[in-house]
Amino acid sequence: MRRASILHVVTFVALAATAGCQEEAPAGEAVSVPSGRTLSLIDVITNARGPAGATARFRFLAPGLNADDAEAAAEDMQALCDSFAIKRIEGMVPAPQQIVISFSSEVVPFGEAAPGVVQFFESYRPENGTCVWEVF
Repeated sequence: MRRASILHVVTFVALAATAGCQEEAPAGEAVSVPSGRTLSLIDVITNARGPAGATARFRFLAPGLNADDAEAAAEDMQALCDSFAIKRIEGMVPAPQQIVISFSSEVVPFGEAAPGVVQFFESYRPENGTCVWEVF
């Protein structure tokens, strides 16, 4: 009897800890940006190192994105880094040395090439609670 009770407590604590660790918005959640473009979070990738070491990649679906949207997308990505991503990297271990924000006109599995899909990427260095743009 005691063993079953401990198992239930351990299971409950593990579930509660897991629920409390969700730092990013749930996938599919709509996110606002200055341009008014409709975006939704695809996922956050933290287990693939970047050139600067630990990297947090925030991937967003941007339906209708086309090559002419580059300038507005760059402004939206900076705003997303400053207001969305920077808050969500706090407490990540290891601490990200780089934040990558990406927009994609269609969902593309991470790391796969998709020549027919418009995608934009920007890289930032987290510094004193802000995002400093870096050449990607």
